[in-house]
Amino acid sequence: MNFTRSTKQFMLLFILACIIVVTDCAGIGINKPAAVPQTNPVNLEDYLTSQDLTNDISLIPPPPSAGSVAFALDEEISQKNLALRGTPRWTLATEDANLEFPQAAGIFSCALNAPITEQDTPHLYNLLRRTCIDAGNSTSMAKKYYSRPRPFMVNREPTCTPNAENVLIKNGSYPSGHSAVGWAWALILSEIDPEHTDAIIARGKAFGQSRMICNVHWQSDVIGGSFMGAITVARLHANAIFRSDVEAAKAELAAVRAKGLKPVRDCAAETAAMAN
Repeated sequence: MNFTRSTKQFMLLFILACIIVVTDCAGIGINKPAAVPQTNPVNLEDYLTSQDLTNDISLIPPPPSAGSVAFALDEEISQKNLALRGTPRWTLATEDANLEFPQAAGIFSCALNAPITEQDTPHLYNLLRRTCIDAGNSTSMAKKYYSRPRPFMVNREPTCTPNAENVLIKNGSYPSGHSAVGWAWALILSEIDPEHTDAIIARGKAFGQSRMICNVHWQSDVIGGSFMGAITVARLHANAIFRSDVEAAKAELAAVRAKGLKPVRDCAAETAAMAN
């Protein structure tokens, strides 16, 4: 079949246009997550509704009462953690206290041996933001009901976040919201990246311990918070959007690894600090 010169030029331009469209779609984020509504200028909408949310004080025992053996153990562990003030472990605990994004997205990056950023892993990034709200909210009812004084209110020793103390005084110590978030993230990330489960769980445990080292939570607070975080993850698995985001996060993490991207944190220093 013979084509005129103008016909050949038209076909060439048509093919080139098709290539540009396909390439453009692949590069501009065909897999970008759908826009998530924000509940305020900082937080994204969570996955769980108030009806779905685990927030029942009957799910955990009451905090140890003053004078009990259990509270004596809380006090003993608290005193031991005070000795870490000014050490690299204290510095890490201070960093762990910050749940604002984008900083918080990197908390588990060393355990994953991969970065978590809004640019490279948008589904995973948003997943962490949304589950942070879900897990944190799971502790709110018990916090308000028990209104347990925090360690620094009892021992009068400094915390690693002095600027937050005025807020913390008004927010009950039991159970720990940070610990609920950290343990929820550890379980979710272990599902996304089972190859690094041991490192992820160890980081989740250390994240909870950071709250004791910061002198803002008792050990029983951390245990109770971790339990509420685990229940939250169980509830999240009934949410189809959450499950879809988990699968998308798996693909993103694989792509990051294929690119050879590494965490921007000082992972050697973090590992050494966690050893204390």
